[in-house]
Amino acid sequence: MSWSKSLRQIHRWISIIFTVTVAANFATMAFGQPPAWVVYSPLLPLFLLLVSGLYLFALPYMVKSSG
Repeated sequence: MSWSKSLRQIHRWISIIFTVTVAANFATMAFGQPPAWVVYSPLLPLFLLLVSGLYLFALPYMVKSSG
């Protein structure tokens, strides 16, 4: 598997993790004030999504045209 395909797969899995952390955040808010670690848990996956998403967005522009 190439680097680009691997990064796309990692990006997809991180998006699932991000979605779960956001859902857990809302679920804990239903029971009152959630702990700080629950509130800030989506930030790491969000940062990783930002980095990988920007790379995947810029990838077609960085590849030299073959024709």
